[in-house]
Amino acid sequence: MSSRVLLEPTRRRLTPRQAATVDRLAAAVLDELDGGGYDALTVRRVARRAGVAPATAYTYFTSKAHLVAEVFWRRLRALPETHADARRAAAERAGAVLGDVARFVAAHPALSAACSPALLADDPDVAELRDRIGAELHRRIRDALAAGGDEDHAEVDDLATALDLLLAGALLRAGMGHVGYDDLAPQLDRLARLVLGDRP
Repeated sequence: MSSRVLLEPTRRRLTPRQAATVDRLAAAVLDELDGGGYDALTVRRVARRAGVAPATAYTYFTSKAHLVAEVFWRRLRALPETHADARRAAAERAGAVLGDVARFVAAHPALSAACSPALLADDPDVAELRDRIGAELHRRIRDALAAGGDEDHAEVDDLATALDLLLAGALLRAGMGHVGYDDLAPQLDRLARLVLGDRP
């Protein structure tokens, strides 16, 4: 996976005009999801709402899963960094990051619910975005844990991975309707405290 952050869909570099087309498609995805959810979403419907020919939409996105993954990635990447106060315990720092992510998905429930099936799609473009999303979430959690000082790097990475898995499971459960997105922040905070205990 490339470590550089791209400002366009996974498939190509874009001119300003092409980027504007992709932006219209991305905005249309949110409207379509709000109107009918992931099952009703199609690239053709998104293209029509965006005022773009379906063939043009398919030059940028291989599938509806690719569209949803791209929109989620763009919004996650734009999420402000969580301030990790080194004076606070690791559980508080990690809980703040998890809480910010939980509030982000709660603010966009239709998009978040669509991500559960979309990110599991067998599509190379989705796989790349899935890796970027996972790496970004891991980085945010790891940075919060590492803010405490000179911790063992391997241990910090292992703890971040444990919290990654906790977050992924919570998001999947919410996507399946077993827990509300609005309920995730306090649950994740409580679970982070269980995992991290009184670690500084």
